[in-house]
Amino acid sequence: MQNFSSPLTSTQRIVKIVRDKTLAIMKKGVSFLVTVALMALASSLASASDPSPLQDTCVAIAEPKNAVFVNGKFCKNPNLTKAEDFFYSGLDKPGNVSNPVGSAVTQVNVAQIAGLNTLGISAVRIDFAPYGQNPPHTHPRATEILTVLEGTLLVGFVTSNPENRLFTKVLNKGDVFVFPIGLIHFQFNIGHSNAVAIAGLSSQNPGVITIANAVFGSDPAIDPDFLAKAFQLDKNVVKNLQSRFWYDNN
Repeated sequence: MQNFSSPLTSTQRIVKIVRDKTLAIMKKGVSFLVTVALMALASSLASASDPSPLQDTCVAIAEPKNAVFVNGKFCKNPNLTKAEDFFYSGLDKPGNVSNPVGSAVTQVNVAQIAGLNTLGISAVRIDFAPYGQNPPHTHPRATEILTVLEGTLLVGFVTSNPENRLFTKVLNKGDVFVFPIGLIHFQFNIGHSNAVAIAGLSSQNPGVITIANAVFGSDPAIDPDFLAKAFQLDKNVVKNLQSRFWYDNN
């Protein structure tokens, strides 16, 4: 027997259209929610990372009994913590600037205040003789924010390759300047009197690499032929630079 369906009424057609549209919207909504969920998951995975290093090296070791360091410092039992763990005295005392670079850096990091461990912050005081300088250097683990307390400083930093843009500014008492993490920067006292600055750094152990000291004062020395080509200098000039004493003002 042949089955003939009766034609839909106008009301039935409207109901069918509304139903089909609703189903289509629901499918799109589910698809959208799935897409959002996947994007959120991917974002959370992409933002996950290893903890930032708090020292120059931290080599893995299979035997815990032979382990000496953790990434940072071992934690004291909280029940034994005292106020002195978060205290340092002496940042009011000027550093000795009678040296080849005419500056002295007084550090206040986790080595001086044990309570800074895991807190991601430290400080320094920098004293400058007239025309003294804090030579070009970098902090591998920290951004630095510097405030001038006394004197006038010429400061600056250089961006990474290939632009190597120089950002520089003359700072007077009360002025503040930021040096982004890892970028080479410097401070130079252009005044006729001593200058003082204080800086905060975004690591309990920011580290410092003075460029000239690291390149020409490394131990053992870097091959002078290599440095001569890298810096486009005569080999004898490189040897002369390597023979000098590179003062560390930290």
